[in-house]
Amino acid sequence: MNEDRTELSGESASDTAPTAVDFAVREEAQKSSPRRLMPVLLLAVGLGAALAFDLHHFLGFESLSENRNAILSWKHDNYSLSITVFIVAYGIATAISLPAAIWMTIAGGFMFGTVKGGILVLVGATLGATVIFLAARYAFADYFHVKCSGAVQKLEAGFKENAFSYLLVLRLVPLFPFWLVNLVPAFLGVSTPIYVVSTLLGIMPGTFVYASLGNGLGMIVDKGGMPDLAIIWSPQILLPLLGLSVLAMIPVIYRRFTST
Repeated sequence: MNEDRTELSGESASDTAPTAVDFAVREEAQKSSPRRLMPVLLLAVGLGAALAFDLHHFLGFESLSENRNAILSWKHDNYSLSITVFIVAYGIATAISLPAAIWMTIAGGFMFGTVKGGILVLVGATLGATVIFLAARYAFADYFHVKCSGAVQKLEAGFKENAFSYLLVLRLVPLFPFWLVNLVPAFLGVSTPIYVVSTLLGIMPGTFVYASLGNGLGMIVDKGGMPDLAIIWSPQILLPLLGLSVLAMIPVIYRRFTST
């Protein structure tokens, strides 16, 4: 009788009961959690140390304007090294989520020009964002799937189907904190290649906008002014970004209409 009821409900005991694999995944997530937290803890310690030494202020406008001649002189004497140092420094700052991205991008434009500086920023920012993405996925993805399996699986299924388009929009529109967009995909099963490519393309417009500001930093300082950090919100910049975001969503809209 009980078997008949199970058959009528369309489910079997094996469909509803946790399997040996489920228990193994949960056990592994619990056992390995301290080890898995190490990369994230290292990044957190790095951020704490950077904030303790006030590095985010050291990388600001005053430091750039006061030391601009020394910076350009050092770059001229150590050109190859300066490129490497800049990429590594930007990557580390991004990985630890140091709030200095805009000024470091301006510094890149100031040191290397709009195009080359923008390219170096893209490399450093993408590398740093990938590091924190992989660290967060390694540390917390299994834990989230164990603790919030139903909710996470539904959200993951919807996000993964159009992950590239969603991530591109999140990167293009300057409303979402960069560090948050670095972390969330790690919990939603986004593949590393999709994450890397969407990050690289999505941050490209904003990167070159701020790199161009840095390229004219000397002239701005000579006039006693300060770069307009709100330029990203001006209509001539924001409207094209919104247009690109709409284009990025076209595949999502197309799938919705064709699937109904």
